[in-house]
Amino acid sequence: MIDDRLDLPQGTLDLLILKAVSVEPMHGWAISERIRHVSRDALQVPQGSLYPALHRLERRGWIRAEWGASESNRRAKFYELTRAGRRQLDVEADAWARLTSAVSLVLDMG
Repeated sequence: MIDDRLDLPQGTLDLLILKAVSVEPMHGWAISERIRHVSRDALQVPQGSLYPALHRLERRGWIRAEWGASESNRRAKFYELTRAGRRQLDVEADAWARLTSAVSLVLDMG
């Protein structure tokens, strides 16, 4: 069986988390599941990478957390984008678009 999962390039996880919580507040496991689902199982974020990234983004003021009840009625921290996080998401999404466009140009050279 071929493994179709992709390794995330350095720095991509922050962008993916910011995008996921820009849609709606969600807890850590839901963030990783949303990324996995939307990427059609190509991107799987290990818990050991996800939670340090969430804490880093929270320290930077790009997301904030609030305790609530998960779908299974368990206590969970729900993360949402801050105003500064929205600006950072725009900056990082623009940088990603420029990078992938430039890489495509190089890959398409004859």
